[in-house]
Amino acid sequence: MNIPNMLSVLRIILIPFFILLLLPAGPGTVCVWPFVVFSLASITDFFDGYIARSTNQITKLGKLLDPIADKILTSAALIFLVQLQRAAAWIVIIIIAREFAVTGIRAMASAEGVVMPADRMGKYKMGALITAILMLLLDNRFWIFNWHILGTLSIWTAMILSVISGFQYIRRFVKEMDLV
Repeated sequence: MNIPNMLSVLRIILIPFFILLLLPAGPGTVCVWPFVVFSLASITDFFDGYIARSTNQITKLGKLLDPIADKILTSAALIFLVQLQRAAAWIVIIIIAREFAVTGIRAMASAEGVVMPADRMGKYKMGALITAILMLLLDNRFWIFNWHILGTLSIWTAMILSVISGFQYIRRFVKEMDLV
């Protein structure tokens, strides 16, 4: 197993620890340790892709592990943010629904031999989403800066980018599969 794949596996291993650290949390709880674990997991997401591309270590396993790890990690975080009353459920539903839809579209395209790699808008969405999750994990009552405001703006940005990039994937899928 190469280093990028090991980083993806590490991210998957960190998910239960992230969840366990969030279980006792409630509204107003300072979530410093979940913040640290999510930060570490997010950093592995950046480095696994960077190392894989720069050292030509892209593998089929990595193409499978990386998006699965991303979706489980971010979905778990978003669901807990709703439970902590730091994110609106409807926003989280839109973001997670887009993830399922795009995954389905990419799987159908792949079954037909069509590769639909992540696009730039999807990468911006992921950046906004990671920022939102990190900021919303922090409790604004214990910091000089109000992280909740930045987190709320970031999650709205992530939701908007999710919708836009979701439609872009649909449009590309229809074009690539010659459905129209």
